[in-house]
Amino acid sequence: MAQPPPAQADRAAAEPAPVVAPRRSLRVSIPAVVIGLVFLGSLAYLVYVVAAVEDEQIPALGAGFVALGASLAAMSVWSLLGMWRAASRARGGRAFGLAIFGGLAALGAIGCFTVAAIATLVTSS
Repeated sequence: MAQPPPAQADRAAAEPAPVVAPRRSLRVSIPAVVIGLVFLGSLAYLVYVVAAVEDEQIPALGAGFVALGASLAAMSVWSLLGMWRAASRARGGRAFGLAIFGGLAALGAIGCFTVAAIATLVTSS
């Protein structure tokens, strides 16, 4: 003998409820804020030195590039740590993006430190 089809309420109770993923909030840490402020501040300082300073411009540019290079080096180290965490959690796309960003930040840091060293050598000669 065939059983009657279950009622609509019984079917709804038997089906699992759709899973809604919670929204992930953006976590901003204090070191990230400090690195961002140093990066933006050094860029603003470099623009000011290029636009307004006429005397002692080369040493001021050297100091600005040191600060910019330090912030870029900190970004590259921060990306390295994030890449390590992402790779250990099997998030390959995030690890790849952080590797690209960290590599570009490291190249920028090397360039900034090179410009700062050349500015120091030009000033001292």
